[in-house]
Amino acid sequence: MVRPCCAVRCAVGEKMLPVYPHFVDVSLDLRPQIHNIFLENRCGISSAGFYNLYLFRQKYGFKVCLQENNLIIAGEESGKPFFSVLGEIPPQNILNELLETYGCWKYISEKQAQELAGKLDVQEDRDNFEYLYLRTDLIELPGRAFQKKRNLANAFEKIYKNDCEQKILDSNTLKDALHILNEWRKLKNLSGDYNPAKEALELNNELEFSGLVFYVRGVPAAYCQGEILADKESFVVHFEKAIDEYKGIYQYVNREFARSLPQNIVYINREQDLGDEGLRQAKMTYRPARFVKLFKINASTRAE
Repeated sequence: MVRPCCAVRCAVGEKMLPVYPHFVDVSLDLRPQIHNIFLENRCGISSAGFYNLYLFRQKYGFKVCLQENNLIIAGEESGKPFFSVLGEIPPQNILNELLETYGCWKYISEKQAQELAGKLDVQEDRDNFEYLYLRTDLIELPGRAFQKKRNLANAFEKIYKNDCEQKILDSNTLKDALHILNEWRKLKNLSGDYNPAKEALELNNELEFSGLVFYVRGVPAAYCQGEILADKESFVVHFEKAIDEYKGIYQYVNREFARSLPQNIVYINREQDLGDEGLRQAKMTYRPARFVKLFKINASTRAE
């Protein structure tokens, strides 16, 4: 489905992307160019960021190319190909070709959806809506709606207040975060997003992530890791892992990590639920302030 890379390229400094219709695998040395495109398109979508493309490149087989100033992303989910466009809507002939080749356009932003209205059958992609929470809500946990979360966080703090500390996630605490991740996998008896989470920790500096590691009585107990989005007012949490034997630790970490963020951060983006009903219920209990809505176009739709 994806044409191999050729010698025709567009370069920004020494980092190069092939030009459509020639795709290349996502690699770490492409980060500067892909990240620049992401910064120029301040749509607030975490899914289209380099983090998602690189760390989940094996799961979805992501490939990328440049079309004028747009990033074209090709991938596959459950054996079904799809594409995405970060930037402006491509010219009609290219759009028709992409729809014909891949059959599904995913991660369509609200701006793109508005421009496509009346031309294509654009549908809401609820499974990929990104959850946005007010940072102040996660810190204060106000009112009856947050009572259970508040009680759990306070109970943890009451028991471990003098025995709990937090440190910046960096080269000095990396081994502790990796220990937490490995313990999490053992206790949960599942892999889940273990491999992307492990790679994210190992590439914490290269990906310009930031985070905290939490200790209980000197023992590594939880960590949280993410990055500031292009809008500069949102922080996206990519990974949050904890050892469940400490009751209330997730609620405490959620609150204290929000408290640690800069004052200019208004929203905390905790990404999608991917259609997992249990995860959706858990995310909804934190009362999202709003969603970053994403849309899709199915294979049967065609441009006019």
